Amino acid sequence: MPLLEIDGLAASYGKALALESVSLHVEPGELVGVLGPNGAGKTTLLRAISRTLDSSGGLRLEGQSLHALEPHQVVGLGICHCPEGRHLFSELTVRKNLELGAYLLRSRAQVQAGLDQVFELFPILRERLDQVVATLSGGQQQFVAIGRALMGRPRLLLLDEPSVGIAHRLKIQIFDAIGAIAAGGVAVLMAEQDAQNTLRVAQRVYVLENGRIARHGRAHELVHDDHIRRIYLGL
Repeated sequence: MPLLEIDGLAASYGKALALESVSLHVEPGELVGVLGPNGAGKTTLLRAISRTLDSSGGLRLEGQSLHALEPHQVVGLGICHCPEGRHLFSELTVRKNLELGAYLLRSRAQVQAGLDQVFELFPILRERLDQVVATLSGGQQQFVAIGRALMGRPRLLLLDEPSVGIAHRLKIQIFDAIGAIAAGGVAVLMAEQDAQNTLRVAQRVYVLENGRIARHGRAHELVHDDHIRRIYLGL
C-alpha cells in the first residue's frame, strides 16, 4: 500500500480551478518530485495534502482519508509541511524555531535526537543555534525551515520550492540533504522548478502543468524525455 495515495484531486480558489483530476502516489521512504512552472498548482497540491486548503477527490495516508482532518491532525499522523517562503519566526533564535517544530514530541530526549538529525544534515546550524534567524543568509534560513519540519519526526515530508532564491553552493547542499532524508526512511514529496537537481535526487517525478499531471515516470527516464529536456532543462 502506498504511504500517500491521491486520486482525482481537485482544488479551486473561488471560481478559479487550480487542480483538476490530479492522481499520484508516494511509497514509504520514496523521494518524489513535482516539477512545473509558476502557477502550475504545485503549492496548491501540497496545501491540499496538509489540509490548509479544501479539496475534493481521493486523498489518503495509508488508506485513511485526510479530507475530514484539521491541519494539526494531519501533522499528528506524520505529515510535515515546509512551505514556500520558509515562514520562520525571524526574531527568534535558530534553537527556538527548530524546537517549535517538535511541539508534538513528548520528551526532551526526542527533541535532542531531532536536533542531532538536523545538525547532521546542516552542521552550520549547530554553530548558529543561538543566533537570531533574521541574521542568517537565505540559504541558512532554508536549512532552518527544513530542519523545523524534520523536528516533527515526519513519515512524509512536504517541501515547497526548497531551493528558490538560494545561492548555487547552498542549493546543492539542500538537494543533497533532501536525498539523505529520504535515504534515512522519510518519504518526501517535493515541489520544485529546478528540474536538473530534482531529476538528480528523486526516484520518480510528476510534471504538473495548468493544474493537471502532464507527465510522470522514473527520474532517470524523464531525463531523456524531449519535452522535459526542452522546457525544463533547456536542452
